[in-house]
Amino acid sequence: MAAATYYLLPNPKAFSPFLRNPPSIPSTHLTNVSLLGSLDYPFHCSTRRPNVQANAKKKNPWLDPFDDGEDPNLEYGSLFVDGKQEEDPRPPDDPDNPYGFLKFPAGYAVEIASLGLKVRGDVRRCCCVISGGVYENLLFFPAIQLIKDRYPGVQIDVVASERGKQTYELNKNVRWATAYDPDDEFPEPAEYTDMIGVLKGRYYDMVLSTKLAGLGHAAFLFMTTARDRVSYVYPNVNAAGAGLLLSDTFTPDSLNLSDGGYHMYHQMVDWLGRPFRNVPRQPVPPFRVSISRKLKEVVEAKYTKAGVKKGKYVVIHGIQSDSKASMQSRGDLDSLLPIEVWAEITDAIREVTPLFVIPHEKERENVEEIMGEEASIIFITTPGQMAALINDSAGVIATNTAAIQLANARDKPSIALFGSEEKGNKFVPQAEEKKCTVISSKTGKLIDIDVEAVKNAIQTFNVSPALV
Repeated sequence: MAAATYYLLPNPKAFSPFLRNPPSIPSTHLTNVSLLGSLDYPFHCSTRRPNVQANAKKKNPWLDPFDDGEDPNLEYGSLFVDGKQEEDPRPPDDPDNPYGFLKFPAGYAVEIASLGLKVRGDVRRCCCVISGGVYENLLFFPAIQLIKDRYPGVQIDVVASERGKQTYELNKNVRWATAYDPDDEFPEPAEYTDMIGVLKGRYYDMVLSTKLAGLGHAAFLFMTTARDRVSYVYPNVNAAGAGLLLSDTFTPDSLNLSDGGYHMYHQMVDWLGRPFRNVPRQPVPPFRVSISRKLKEVVEAKYTKAGVKKGKYVVIHGIQSDSKASMQSRGDLDSLLPIEVWAEITDAIREVTPLFVIPHEKERENVEEIMGEEASIIFITTPGQMAALINDSAGVIATNTAAIQLANARDKPSIALFGSEEKGNKFVPQAEEKKCTVISSKTGKLIDIDVEAVKNAIQTFNVSPALV
């Protein structure tokens, strides 16, 4: 029997816990260690890195407890190492080409594709699974633009709810938007498996999700077979096991991600723009939307029929209704006012015409009853038409709905009504730079908002050259 060599080990407190990057011990000083010693004092041996201080942060402690991160001493070649990926130089595909099965993703050379994807972390196809409605999807636009800037030539697809999908007619960076509600707790098995097949068949390099993931949603993302699976996870015990199936995770401050306001996705945006191998940190672009000519023509016909002219009306949005087209944020459910309050507010408007936006035709009768039959009323349900309407307006007066964010995106002057000052600061940061006047209720309830303060803000609105 071979004799075992025993060594006296120092105080076990000198070693880090098992899952916290234990120090590496050169094998030149340790040739044979007893099994009992290794169980009593956990450590591992390495000849590669005697200096553990240079170790990069571990990506996900669930994936491999022995992974200390990237090797700082590893030398790469010159191919696909530094800088950003390059856009695809190919000519457009020939639709008459009978050999369709030979088509590959943009920028994808079959022989060397794995080098760029693995060494430099190229992303040629990216899918974003967005939780929430219109408001939440609009606030993800800066992140989409950031992905486009960080990975030139990337093709971005989106999976969102039916209401959320409507926002992507305002985003030219999105290739395909697929209607599938990720917030549905009990999806139809046929729809669930079909969506997994669709996403798996598109061969994504990266999948991002803003839905708080437990083990179930993490398994959904895992089955897409994407290389990078990145998602928010529950900030409580419901996140157990999700990290095993995800590449990177973010833990929000609360169960409702929308409570973060305008910067609700700050953790994901910070990760997307991180510096990497001679690529500096990618700055977060401002929130912008693009409006098609067809949308503008449709909306112009609508507001002309309502009796107003381009640049001579103010959009009034946030009338109390039970319609899903109210475009509220999940982080501020107290964001609608009854028409009686709006009647008091709009009484101070002089040089321009107030144009009341209703989310459902059943509200038309209520508005006409309070404001009179001569009132200008327009029926708008989609964020695309709302953006086109705001683009041709003189300004916006609205509660905390998507109308305020769209006004900021198109650089239109606006007055935003909030239930509290805290919510106003969260959802419209740096309001002065965005030509936005924020008016908050003193009691924490929107219904108690100071109408006189709103009227005073409208007076400054009336003398504005933009509104004359």
